[in-house]
Order: sequence, then C-alpha cells, then structure tokens
Amino acid sequence: MKSWISRPVPQLPGSMPALRLFDTVIGGIVTLEATGEQSMYVCGITPYDATHMGHAASYVAFDLLNRAWRDGGQQVSYVQNVTDVDDPLLERATATGVDWRDLAASQIELFQTDMEALNVLAPDHYVGAVESVPTIVPAIERLVELGLAYRVAGTGGEPDGDVYYDVEAAGKHAAEATDAWTLGAVSRLTDAEMLELFAERGGDPGRAGKRQALDPLLWRVARAGEPSWPGGGLGEGRPGWHIECTVIAQKYLPAPFTVQGGGSDLIFPHHEMGAGHAYSLAGKPLARHFTHSGMVGLNGEKMSKSKGNLVLVSRLRADGEDPAAIRLAILAHHYRTDWSWTGEGFAEAKNRLRTWREALAVAPAGSAAALVAGVRGALSDDLDAPGALVAVDEWARTALDGGGTGAAGDAALVSDAVDALLGVEL
Repeated sequence: MKSWISRPVPQLPGSMPALRLFDTVIGGIVTLEATGEQSMYVCGITPYDATHMGHAASYVAFDLLNRAWRDGGQQVSYVQNVTDVDDPLLERATATGVDWRDLAASQIELFQTDMEALNVLAPDHYVGAVESVPTIVPAIERLVELGLAYRVAGTGGEPDGDVYYDVEAAGKHAAEATDAWTLGAVSRLTDAEMLELFAERGGDPGRAGKRQALDPLLWRVARAGEPSWPGGGLGEGRPGWHIECTVIAQKYLPAPFTVQGGGSDLIFPHHEMGAGHAYSLAGKPLARHFTHSGMVGLNGEKMSKSKGNLVLVSRLRADGEDPAAIRLAILAHHYRTDWSWTGEGFAEAKNRLRTWREALAVAPAGSAAALVAGVRGALSDDLDAPGALVAVDEWARTALDGGGTGAAGDAALVSDAVDALLGVEL
C-alpha cells in the first residue's frame, strides 16, 4: 500500500543528545542506545472514520521520536499498518450502506492527506492487513503446530474452526527464557484488570469453547455476508487484530525492533498479545521498548464516536485552519499525558504560531544556536515538546522585545530547527 509523501527535513548543524524515553514495560525512563540504526512500529488506524485528534496526537508524538532520531544521525526504519478489514469497519459500512472496501479506501486517503498536512513523516512501509493475509496465515498455522493455538467448535449458530491463541500454553512454552513473554509482561496488569479491558476492547471472554477467557482470536472462519480469504489449513476466513501487527512487524523490521508505539489504549490487549505472538513465533521479544501516548478528550469529556464529539483534523482544515497551528496545539501537551482539546487551547496555539512568525523578522544576531540547543535538550528528555515550545517562546519574546532589524542567518536557522525538530513550518 502506498504511503503519503514526506516533506523535506532541513539539516541542522550539531546533533541531538542521547534520547531518554519512557518505557511502559519497566514503568520508567530508559536511555535509547545510539547504534546508528533504529526501528519503530506504530499501530495504524482502522479506516472507518476520519482522523480525529486522538489519532493525530499519537502520530505527531511518534513523529517527534522519528525526527529526534534522525537529527541524532540515526537511520530510522519506520513501519505503520492499517487495519483495513475489521468488525468496526464492516459494521460502519453496513450502517451507512457503503461497500466496506470503498469506505476503507476513502478513509485511508483522508488520513494520509491529514498526515501530510500535519507534516508527519511517512513510514517507510505502510502495510494493510488485507495485503498481509498470505503472510499471516502461515504464522497462525505455525502456532497451531506448536500447540500454542487451537480451534474452537461452533456453538450458538457459529461455525466450527475459529482459531485462538492459548495464552497459558504460550507462557509455559517460553517460561525458561530470561526475556520471554508471559501474560502481563507488557501491561503489568492484574488478571482482573486484564479481563475487564479485554471485554471493553474487542475481546470475547465469554466465547464458549475457549480454554481461557483472555485467549485472543487469531483466525475467524468465514461467515455469510463477511469478506474472507484463503486460509490454507485454517479454512476460508480473516485474521484477528493482534496477529496482523505482529506478522507485519516481523516481516519488515529486525527482531527485536527498537520501539513499539501507539496510544495507551493499545497497551492491553493489543500490544500485550502482539508481544506474545511474536515470542511464540520467533523466540525473541517483539520490541526492546514499548512507548505509549495519552488519550485526548474534548473540553474535559472523553472523545468518542458514540458521543459525536470527535474533533476531526479534516474538518478543521476545511474550516481554513492552519495545520501548523493544529500541530502546535497538540505539541503543547506532553505526549504521555491525557488532555482535552479546547477552543482556548487552539486559540493559544494560533497566537503562538503568529508570534513565532513575527519574531523571525527581527531575529537577534547570534541567537539561533542557543535556541536549537534548548529545543534539542527538551526533546531528548522524553520528547518534552512543551519544554521545547517554551524555548522557542523565550527566543521569540527576546526577539520581539529587542526591536532589531533581524539577522537573516539566525532567522533561517531558527525556522529550519522548528521545522526539522518540531515539524512546524514557519
């Protein structure tokens, strides 16, 4: 699947310091080893609605990591998937009377347009679940062969043959390895907490015939009226959500890759189960580090499709809002925090952007180097975007208070730095 087109990233003098990043698994900050090559997988959208602010905030967060790595001289391999067949997509297509393939295609195109507008660097591989089915099927068959997956008999009108991952067997299979996955290794949740979230986030703990309530679906055999694909020995059907990302990551990235990223709502069950699948298939951890962005609400209330209160990037753009201001409104919040989109916050972002642009015309001579160092220092400390914005704010205040005529070289370097490091074009 084609990705969007990245804008050129200006090259800056100097280099980003060593990056420190919060690792969900250990619950603390780690220093990322600067090996010269880094790799990142960020879970993509299920394309049944436009890009809302929660999506945008997550992809902007990991865009900061991508940019920081590149500024530090690292070669970055970046993969993002798109779950272009899944129950929510099929349900929305049925409800709106649109073919699910047309709905997915239109929303993928809109998402990519939003990402281009927000100056998010494109992944090296943008991979759909549908195109990955031929790779996913052998992986599931392998899990069955290993005794780590099993078929469930149909009950209550369901057909025979759905395949589930056996979390208990998988944990025992890996028990002797020092870095092995066991259930809860990523999320650090109790069984009760996992069970509650599993039911809320697409799991089926009450499915008759499962060995454990938390066993996730690997292969859903064909049902009437649903799309399906050849599954070899599994029979016609389609893959479960978690195995898709695992197989795509294992195909395109080293094992383990550097950072698994996504929203905090993906910690369990998605990233937990994906890590288990990967270890069962390869005997190695999926990723060295797991990092997650916070949730975004609207005026203090959870943002959700059911409430009809989604803030859509495309709608803001259609209203004539500057995408750079949208990005600045996101960057005003640390990526790991939960926050709310407000009109006041967006107004502050637009004022900030206006101030920065005005300050370029009166850039003080010799001021740019310190500004670049300040932004780099903030971003190297767990992607502290708010701290980076403050550094630019202080530079702009000094420039505007000084009343100078402007130093062209400093103005150019500041503009390049804000673009290269923060993704904001002045």
